[in-house]
Amino acid sequence: MMSAPKENFLKADVFKAGYLPGLRDDEVRWKHLQLGAPNNALTVAVPELSTEQFKALASRIRLASRTHLKSWPVSDIVRTLDTAIARLLNANDPYRQALEHLLPRATGFDAAMVRLGLNSYLQTFRALQLQRFITEDFANPKLLDEFQPRPKGGWSKAIGPELLVHVWAGNVPALPLWSFVSGLLVKAGTIGKISSAEPIFASLFARLLAEVEPRWADCFAVVWWQGGDDVLERCVFAEAEVVLAYGGNTALRSMQDRMPVTTRFLSHGHKLSFGMVSNAALSVLRGQSTARAAALDVARWDQQGCYSPQVFYVQRGGQVQPLEFAQLMASELAALTAKFTRRTLTLEEAASVASWRKQHEFESLRQIGHQVLGDAAQAFTVAYADTPQTLLPGPLNRCVLVVALNSLQDVMPLIEPQRAYLQTVGLAAAPEELLALGDALGQAGVTRICALGAMTSPEAGWHHDGRFSLLDLVRMVDIDPSAELAAERFTGYEL
Repeated sequence: MMSAPKENFLKADVFKAGYLPGLRDDEVRWKHLQLGAPNNALTVAVPELSTEQFKALASRIRLASRTHLKSWPVSDIVRTLDTAIARLLNANDPYRQALEHLLPRATGFDAAMVRLGLNSYLQTFRALQLQRFITEDFANPKLLDEFQPRPKGGWSKAIGPELLVHVWAGNVPALPLWSFVSGLLVKAGTIGKISSAEPIFASLFARLLAEVEPRWADCFAVVWWQGGDDVLERCVFAEAEVVLAYGGNTALRSMQDRMPVTTRFLSHGHKLSFGMVSNAALSVLRGQSTARAAALDVARWDQQGCYSPQVFYVQRGGQVQPLEFAQLMASELAALTAKFTRRTLTLEEAASVASWRKQHEFESLRQIGHQVLGDAAQAFTVAYADTPQTLLPGPLNRCVLVVALNSLQDVMPLIEPQRAYLQTVGLAAAPEELLALGDALGQAGVTRICALGAMTSPEAGWHHDGRFSLLDLVRMVDIDPSAELAAERFTGYEL
């Protein structure tokens, strides 16, 4: 029997964000934000805590996590998380209904896109997937529970931080779930800073977890502060053993400057992703479905994710030529736009889209073979280039460039200038091409290669930006063979 949340999120005039164990609402100062489109705006109250309140919160969380997380077997943590995720996948659960009601209003994303995106994303956090997630980083998951023997002698144990601080981005709904769950799997007390753009999901997830497992109620908090607040950030970061932050490179650099040298800083900044289509995927039978998968990667979350494609490199020589592929993509994007409405753009975003389109319209007049597909009034644009183009970021919001090439190996010099920012490649290629292209892309700096249509849906346990999701959070404690051997001299049964 599921219980209803204490607060009726569907009827409240103001959504009160955050989760603050040990603090009453009347002890906190609240700041009101207006989110979403003006004709359906959502008022969100976010907590503004003092440095003293942050310190008290950190102490409370450290103490509770020692008692109720550090001592738990990781298998029990997985079961608890699975129970919470199962509730969020249940269309009749009040928390799920609140997410479906509030997230479209706060973010402006199409409600159907939010609903389907949540289903796809949440399924990667069920128990079976979480167990795979753990074994991706720990061949022996019991390292998280107790000392385990090492093949070369001695013993080792993985210990998560007493306090892990997350600084979350809000470009895509529910993104905080990934690092929130990672922290719990390594038994870390957690303070998560929500983004002003999407303060909904983490707030509700924390409340649901506390309801599912009341003993965890003081093991985490969801907070907010104005980004760049020097005093508060120095205070919070000084309390943390590890800080895991997502955001723009400028903001991340600023955070790092406020970080104590003893605090481990794990940052995820701007990234750039693209697609590659071999002529093997461009037969008459396969061309349409390949274009449909590519269009889906563009339309999902309006390219707001770091894994969303901004350019497609398409090989000549197939039955469907690159220009025809671009035309098929435009047709598929038109169909998806009718199904999933693009969110309302800000003035700045609309100006960026218009400028990008005009730039490519000018190129189509200047260079033979360049075209712009899709009417300016439509909520997408496909630009086509018949000559090699260096990988560059676009304006997002369903604007994509298709580039024709003779060979997919010709992509490598075109992406080299962006090496430090490369992340995901959506690839449609034959089996005999896969490993050779994968090796070349890996050498070029790419960290994830997936099928077209799967770019915005990473698998559980993927190595985000080429790093480990769990291993990077823990410290390993080793008992040397010498200590084990020496202990034998002090036994009660020594002769």
